[in-house]
Amino acid sequence: MRIEIILDCVELTLYKNITHLEPRKKILVAPLNFGLGHATRCIPIIEALENHGYEPIIASNGASLHLLQKEFPHLASAELPHYQPEHTKKDALINPKSVPQLIRMFSAIRRERRAVSQLVAQYNISGIISDTRLGAYHPGLPAVIITHQVNVLCGNTSGLASRINRIYFKKFTQCWVPDVKDSPNLSGKMGHTEETIPNLKYIGTLSRLHKTNAESRLYDLAVLLSGPEPYRTQLEQRIMAELQGYEGTAVVIRGLIQDGQHVSHNGNITTYNYMDSAGLEETLNRSELVLCRPGYSNIMDLAKLCKKAFFIPVPGSAEQEYLARKLKKATLAPYAKQDSFRIRDLEKAPLYKGLRDINGLGKWKDLFSLFEGK
Repeated sequence: MRIEIILDCVELTLYKNITHLEPRKKILVAPLNFGLGHATRCIPIIEALENHGYEPIIASNGASLHLLQKEFPHLASAELPHYQPEHTKKDALINPKSVPQLIRMFSAIRRERRAVSQLVAQYNISGIISDTRLGAYHPGLPAVIITHQVNVLCGNTSGLASRINRIYFKKFTQCWVPDVKDSPNLSGKMGHTEETIPNLKYIGTLSRLHKTNAESRLYDLAVLLSGPEPYRTQLEQRIMAELQGYEGTAVVIRGLIQDGQHVSHNGNITTYNYMDSAGLEETLNRSELVLCRPGYSNIMDLAKLCKKAFFIPVPGSAEQEYLARKLKKATLAPYAKQDSFRIRDLEKAPLYKGLRDINGLGKWKDLFSLFEGK
């Protein structure tokens, strides 16, 4: 009898503890779908949220949404409007053809705000982390926008674009820049300004990858294809043609998020349509050199891994051309234009220092404190 009473007391105590447990706060994580970099740098944030007792809800569209759904199949996800203008040559915003793009973008931002409001009600959202989605905020909720473009680089309209961005930044509780405040840093003049922005916070570099002590080299060259179409496909065609004369071992990751992973072998060249984070981490750690776009997320990943790199900017991208020049001037990595790249250009890479991890990542507990009203 006494044993039964004790068990009943234990059961009642456990029941009370369970029923008094507070539900996990739900945080909406909403990266922009323009390339995969905005989504990939949200991966460590989503992992940290889960590790600190929050329940992330994923919201994006296109390839970025598909990538995060594959990385976190156990999390709820929703689709948001696509509003990124098509990639254009720098200075193209002075072209009348860009005016309809801007109108569509502002219209989509309004639709995005309505969609976010619906998600807040549906999931009882307690906070929002937006990666460059200007409409992903909600009145009364703590909201963060992540950007490395405090100063937007887009030719003659850089000043106007930067002012528009800052107007939207004020609607967020904080603006997180994934970089360090002082020099040396990765974003340069894009992520740093002399203008006072009250809610600006440098959080250190973000990467889903970790440096490991690779047992042996697997590839001489790893090629990461990314960026907007048609430039991604054009670069793939050029590189695959150039690799016909390459004597080392190479792996090409096409950056195509599809239902299943597909791999093919052609002599010394191995091709994947995509890799998840674990596969990519192992592959890059075991590769001697990485050839890719100088997208900011790629740069953070390679800095984390302390890799030698060769960059090919997206044609006409003022941002990527600036970052490529910055890294070359610092003797960290060489680059070439897409139309003039030749496989022999890779011979320049050993003459450069390679990227280095500047880290500086703040404590997640401190970064997430705004969701606790602190």
